[in-house]
Amino acid sequence: MITQTIFLGFVGPWQWIIIGLAILLLFGGKKLPELMKGLGTGIKEFKNATTEEEEEEEDEEKKKEKVK
Repeated sequence: MITQTIFLGFVGPWQWIIIGLAILLLFGGKKLPELMKGLGTGIKEFKNATTEEEEEEEDEEKKKEKVK
């Protein structure tokens, strides 16, 4: 937690602008939306997978309770 605060303390608004421009130059304006879309779908799939796993665990617990 402290290291995160220290890291964010060193990066100011101008640095973020420079980082954003560097990313724009590296990937180009046309590729950037595709990258963000891919990132969004990846995050969505990860969330779905974690909720499915939690639901499976709950179902298993309910089955164990019914057996008892």
